[in-house]
Amino acid sequence: MKKLEPQHLDAWRIVPRALILVYMIVFYQTTQWFMNLSDPNNAQAGFVSVIVGAGAAWFGLYVNSKAKGVTKTSNKGGCDCHKQKEER
Repeated sequence: MKKLEPQHLDAWRIVPRALILVYMIVFYQTTQWFMNLSDPNNAQAGFVSVIVGAGAAWFGLYVNSKAKGVTKTSNKGGCDCHKQKEER
């Protein structure tokens, strides 16, 4: 059995994916809360706007980042997009 190394956790991007999952839950709960308000005011609408904007910024950072030690290679002959870079 192969040992789990920190490079694997970086390549799998577990922490950023977990944070995206947490944001999805917060976003869902916020929209449900806002839609259940009988007469929302500007402050409540502003709060929802901040949640949505923060999610857009966070998702943009997630999509434009890459894991440490992972390089993209050519796709000839199959998908080998996430191979570990040889360190030495």
